Amino acid sequence: MTLLLAGDIGGTKTILRLVKAPADGDEVLHEQTYPSQNYPDLVPIVREFLAGREAKPEKACFAIAGPVVNNRAQMTNLPWKELDNKSLETEMEIGQVSLINDFAAIGYGVLGLKSSDIYTLQAGELDPEAPIAVIGAGTGLGEAFLVNQGSNHRIFASEGGHADFAPRNELEFQLLKYLREKYDLGRISVERVVSGQGIVAIYQFLRDCAARTLRDRPICQESSEVGDIIRTWEQEIGREKTVDPAATIAIAATAKRDILSERTMQMFIEAYGAEAGNLALKLLPYCGLYIAGGIAAKNHQMLESEGFMQAFTDKGRVSNLLEKVPVHIVLNQQVGLIGAAICAAQL
Repeated sequence: MTLLLAGDIGGTKTILRLVKAPADGDEVLHEQTYPSQNYPDLVPIVREFLAGREAKPEKACFAIAGPVVNNRAQMTNLPWKELDNKSLETEMEIGQVSLINDFAAIGYGVLGLKSSDIYTLQAGELDPEAPIAVIGAGTGLGEAFLVNQGSNHRIFASEGGHADFAPRNELEFQLLKYLREKYDLGRISVERVVSGQGIVAIYQFLRDCAARTLRDRPICQESSEVGDIIRTWEQEIGREKTVDPAATIAIAATAKRDILSERTMQMFIEAYGAEAGNLALKLLPYCGLYIAGGIAAKNHQMLESEGFMQAFTDKGRVSNLLEKVPVHIVLNQQVGLIGAAICAAQL
């Protein structure tokens, strides 16, 4: 029996999972979550996790919330020393260790998803030999793709979230102008619109431009329910946050109890769909485009009803190409751990 250690290492928490090869998601032997700040390094966490076990993992892969270069990573939100695979192999007494970016882990993870782990927006026409695309809005915007190499897939991470935001209508042009002035920037990345921070930015734009109209319907003044949360968050800029404004807006929009939040999510979802369509045009991922991240998973019914796919396929003369792309929302929030295990198995 080959044991694999998979890890999802973040600034707030570290999740470790011990699995039995071939890491198909059904062979989880043990899983534990640890508060990252309570430990001086990753090694003590792993030692505590494996304590008392006779059989030790032969391979390990850790998904890191941050850039990983040549199997080296520096945690941006933790005072840990630099992580590198060779030192970890020695200190953890594990034969092979790999460090990958957390979104690359999600890329691997889509290979291990079951039908119950996804919500299909468009069945498309599946081509197993074609690329797979992955996009996910959360704190930021991640984009990646996978290429079929026969016995396995190779994952390629990207910095696509930092490409330029491309407005598609007058209101989005106004949003672009608003964000450039607000942040005093010459250019605005798509991540500033399609992400959790983007939801808040769109809300602020619609609130501050309340005299304007959206689809010929007046934008109402903000409600005290949502407005109080937004103002608390704005006052906490530069300090530790006590509220989650993006989640507040999404919940209010889902419940249809705040029209400003509804308009915010509608605009966000259309921008999200348009960017997913841009990624699909560049890759033609007929093996599937997967939408990861907590925003999509928690609001998948809203994505289905609020114009995501219309914006996805609205590409003029080549719109018919995107109508063939299978599009799925990833519901399993542990897709990164699944991916880390798959990556470990391939070492």
